[in-house]
Amino acid sequence: MPELIDLERARVLVTGGAGFIGSALVWGLNSRGASRVVIADRLGTSTKWRNLRALRFEDYVEADVLRERLDTGRLGDFDLVLHMGACSATTEQDASYLARNNYEFSKDLCQWALSHGAAFLYASSAATYGDGSASMDDDAAGIERLRPLNMYGYSKLLFDRWARDQALLSRVAGLRFFNVFGPNEDHKGDMRSVVHKACAQVREEGRVQLFRSHHPEYRDGEQRRDFVYVKDVVDMTLHVAARGATGLFNIGSGHAQTWLDLVRPIFGALQVPEQIDFVDMPAALRGTYQYHTQADISRLRATGYAAPPTPLSAAVAEYVADYLVPGRQLGD
Repeated sequence: MPELIDLERARVLVTGGAGFIGSALVWGLNSRGASRVVIADRLGTSTKWRNLRALRFEDYVEADVLRERLDTGRLGDFDLVLHMGACSATTEQDASYLARNNYEFSKDLCQWALSHGAAFLYASSAATYGDGSASMDDDAAGIERLRPLNMYGYSKLLFDRWARDQALLSRVAGLRFFNVFGPNEDHKGDMRSVVHKACAQVREEGRVQLFRSHHPEYRDGEQRRDFVYVKDVVDMTLHVAARGATGLFNIGSGHAQTWLDLVRPIFGALQVPEQIDFVDMPAALRGTYQYHTQADISRLRATGYAAPPTPLSAAVAEYVADYLVPGRQLGD
């Protein structure tokens, strides 16, 4: 039987805890009465410190200090590690940096957590699935078939493979996040969701630009992705943690919807007439572009997670009206 975790009482380490999904998880923990949280991140010169202002936590630790404490055995005691810290830029070209940051450090932290009796959940990615031709089934048996389209996805697949080869997928949980959008992503620059970027375009110019399709099977704007609201991601992730579930889990809505489905609610939320322009996709992206993603969430459902995903139009409208327009973060 899996070992259940009382999140309200647990002491939790959240790496990447000032980032998008990491800070949302801290917000989710706070919403469940938990505040025994230590956040580790690398704030640098970004604005993600703003994600921390409304959150309750014991301590903040810079990533380099966390590494030092891990190496010297001074990390402390935790019941749960939510390892969200990584370079998540799908355009990152420094493969050695990704290997060190996303793979080697993850191995070290995982081994430390398990040797100290802490449950370990880590961020994998739907980028591990590549173009999806080898399926998007989160069964670990299919790992060898996967061919990521970029080094970021490969760095995540490397850790999935390592966890499987070390027979750890019965002891840890890997979360393959699909296209997540929602509050607390302001700092992500070019890696912000299309909702965030498109909302800014509509407010400034009254129109949105989307990539034209360069695939004969998809019309412009009808490329399809599994878009999932960050609040749903929080619920799914903390459910997996509380249940003590292990293995690989797709974290998505379970539905593929078009870019048009995604941006049209923005116009409605801003009360602006719909104006959508299509522009050529940069040549450098065409060979690594995913035209269809859809999470099979049957393994997540099998753990007892029964909540339906927030309808896309409602999630986009809430995000725009309650967070982007007033400039709020989760917890404000």
